Amino acid sequence: MKIAFYGSSLVSSYWNGAATYYRGILKALHARGYDITFYEPDAFDRQQHRDIDPPPYARSVVYPATVEALNGVLAEAAAADIVVKANGVGVFDAELLDGIVRHARGDALTVFWDVDAAATLDEMRADASHPVLRALPALDMVLTYGGGPPVVDAYTGFGARHCIPVYNALDPETHHPVPRDERFACDLAFLGNRLPDREARVEEFFLRPAAALPRQRFLIGGNGWESKAMPDNVRHRGHVYTAEHNAFNCTPRAVLNVARDSMAHIGFSPATRVFEAAGAAACLITDAWEGIEQFLIPDVEVLVARDGQDVADHLAALTPDRAAAIGEAARRRVLAEHTYDLRAEQVDALFRAHRAQAAT
Repeated sequence: MKIAFYGSSLVSSYWNGAATYYRGILKALHARGYDITFYEPDAFDRQQHRDIDPPPYARSVVYPATVEALNGVLAEAAAADIVVKANGVGVFDAELLDGIVRHARGDALTVFWDVDAAATLDEMRADASHPVLRALPALDMVLTYGGGPPVVDAYTGFGARHCIPVYNALDPETHHPVPRDERFACDLAFLGNRLPDREARVEEFFLRPAAALPRQRFLIGGNGWESKAMPDNVRHRGHVYTAEHNAFNCTPRAVLNVARDSMAHIGFSPATRVFEAAGAAACLITDAWEGIEQFLIPDVEVLVARDGQDVADHLAALTPDRAAAIGEAARRRVLAEHTYDLRAEQVDALFRAHRAQAAT
């Protein structure tokens, strides 16, 4: 079956946290026989910061961020059996969503794939004319990369025919243990872009422990932090390319996950970096959010912190042996239960069941 997928970027993770998710899911779907074309706009300097070449598992189409180019790539949706619009493209989002509905064949499956469901739902609650609200009656299903029951209930309440979470996961060929890299040597590392609904939580869960533990070393990676005032024991690395993520996760004594406000509030939303870190057998400390037990066992496979003091306490008590044991337990868990092969099996079953039902 042919998939036309309209998203932010497959070839660049620059200001594009969904890249790992797209790559993992689409690679695994391709292995199941899907013929995939990924359409992404040339925007936000992503093409100047590519971190992979166009992959063998998907045809990569980069189009100029113009109305003419948009119309051209939307016309290609008519050749697909499954047409997907992901949120957060950043350019012509409303037009893309309306376009896949207009251009998809009558027998094609139309999907809105929401990689930021908490934010989308907040926007829909505030705007009765939101493009997703308008499109829901014409869409066959909504897939989300997190959110669990609260997101499913909200989407079905807004009129979605089907809403199914397809959680982040691990591609063990991409994220795995590697030798230490002294560029990333520290006691606690955090990787994430500076975003308005994350910054206060980074201050609490990362900068507060750094200030409380001046003898320990902290490292922050990601875009936007260069102008942020930080304690003297914090280093900033800037953008960390995906090829460096394994070393970034394997080298520190522990790595930190900090959810954005909306994700923490709604729960059941593990970030891609949770699985990247676990796949590299890193000792992960995460802020607390509902549903973590569905993915990793607290105090066995992950350390959970309610606030910055908890992070400082975990770090002060964390021996190298215990860090290694937690990291290895997490790696075993995600390899057994949270790989993109398993997520693709779920998506494949959903697609095939829907098409079979539509054919009857």
